[in-house]
Amino acid sequence: MRLADWVVLVGTLVSIVAYGLYRSRGSNTVDRYLLAGKSMPWYAMALSIMATQASAITFISTTGQSYVDGMRFVQFYFGLPIAMVIICATVVPLFDRARVYTAYEFLEKRFDAKTRTLASVIFLFQRGLSAGLTIYAPALVLSAILGWPERATTSLMGAVVVTYTVLGGIKAVTWSDVQQMCVIMLGLVVSLVTIVVLLPHSVSFGDAAYLAGAAGRLNAVTTNFDWNDRYNLWSGLLGGTFLFLSYFGCDQSQVQRYLTGRSIAQSRLSLLFNAVAKVPMQAFILFIGAMVFVFYVFVQPPVLFQESALKRIQAAGGYAPMAAGYQRAFERRRDAASALLEARRAHDPAGQERRIAEYRAAQTDMDAARVRANELVERAGGEKGFSDTNYIFLTFVTHYLPTGIVGLVIAVILAATMSASSGEINSLATVTVIDIYKRHVRREATDHHYLTASRWATLFWGVYAVAFAGIAGRLGPLIVAVNKVGSLFYGTLLGCFVLAIGFRRVRGTAAFIGMLIGEAAILATSVLTDISWLWYNVIGCVIVVTAALTITHARRS
Repeated sequence: MRLADWVVLVGTLVSIVAYGLYRSRGSNTVDRYLLAGKSMPWYAMALSIMATQASAITFISTTGQSYVDGMRFVQFYFGLPIAMVIICATVVPLFDRARVYTAYEFLEKRFDAKTRTLASVIFLFQRGLSAGLTIYAPALVLSAILGWPERATTSLMGAVVVTYTVLGGIKAVTWSDVQQMCVIMLGLVVSLVTIVVLLPHSVSFGDAAYLAGAAGRLNAVTTNFDWNDRYNLWSGLLGGTFLFLSYFGCDQSQVQRYLTGRSIAQSRLSLLFNAVAKVPMQAFILFIGAMVFVFYVFVQPPVLFQESALKRIQAAGGYAPMAAGYQRAFERRRDAASALLEARRAHDPAGQERRIAEYRAAQTDMDAARVRANELVERAGGEKGFSDTNYIFLTFVTHYLPTGIVGLVIAVILAATMSASSGEINSLATVTVIDIYKRHVRREATDHHYLTASRWATLFWGVYAVAFAGIAGRLGPLIVAVNKVGSLFYGTLLGCFVLAIGFRRVRGTAAFIGMLIGEAAILATSVLTDISWLWYNVIGCVIVVTAALTITHARRS
């Protein structure tokens, strides 16, 4: 990056942090530190919820996912509006009346202490892992820019995030998120406009969208039902609804956001805003990835986007013929794309059909060359199942965006990480102190004692997240990894809350055993079958409810 990029980057981040810390004044009690004294307006909660979801993973990995697989991933979010309406009608007023700090406090009020503790432990484990993934994503950015080892940049990012979170509390996190979301939207719009401007002068925006569609990169909806397919209409509507019910109804990192609301109405408005805005926002990000694909139709992309991996295989046997074939395939694809646009402008359907076939065939050859390159990385000592998807958007940003814009986009990625990871770590500290420490370790202490414990818990979970971030690069595309990790546990939590809200006869022991059975079933499904992880939430929830109802019925018989 150049001086102007660093000025934009540092200036943006410093202003966001400073504003958040300024707004966090007075967070000197546990209630104000963890719940902002229930003083937040709906728009601040709404933007905070959206910013938390729009982590660096969203920009780094989702755009890469669209580059290689098209926009099918947007179907993952189709269940979100349904889930938000259900949560607004049920969970929000329930938590407000219970006057709880965490979602799991409610489980003890409804069931017993052991059920609350089990749910808390499940949350702590899965969200701690997810926080590590969230911190790892911007480490990729700094590594790509500065040439530092990923472990060093991961530790640096973790230290910044932990310091910010320890000092600010939830109020600082939320108000910083408001600014971060504005920066994120500005960065998205600027990125798309810049990509379109960088296209050849003869290629219009409409031409670019047409080429993306011809290559299968605008395949936003697929209706075929397949248990093994991660992204289709049915897995999105059904599996996605269960996932987001779990995420926004049972995950403290999101529940804590709307627990800070001034009223039930304000909390509901924040969730309904996301119900309306999240799917279009995600589609927009995926569309940017599709436009990056079109840019590389006319500018040859590297056979591997991770430079260290590419250097590793350049001296390996088999690289030269593979690279030569890749270049020939690129030239065929570029020429076919130009010919396809000419046929389109000439209104020649037969010519278009022929050129589309050539265009797709060349793309298939390029994809095959990339697969062989990945295999070369493995044979050269790289990790098994190597994937460079997380580096696609970063490569484009650092090599082709103009001075100043690079700094803005990097600021967007880092700001998103600050939002997502600080919120996650803050919620982990909340559950640790309220559900574990205060409930089982030190039941009677001063408010100042619990405030100090919250700060120490924040530090602990920050270190934990950094430690897990060290292995995050081995998990493939981060946007898939972070949701898969959550899906291994969300179904169990959702099943427990379904029992708590919908089945009054079920008691604590039945719910506790049902959760254990449900979690075992999810883990067995992930290990023994090829069923897509998006269905884990459905499977876990159904088995928890079924097992608990069976136990309850057997005890009454």
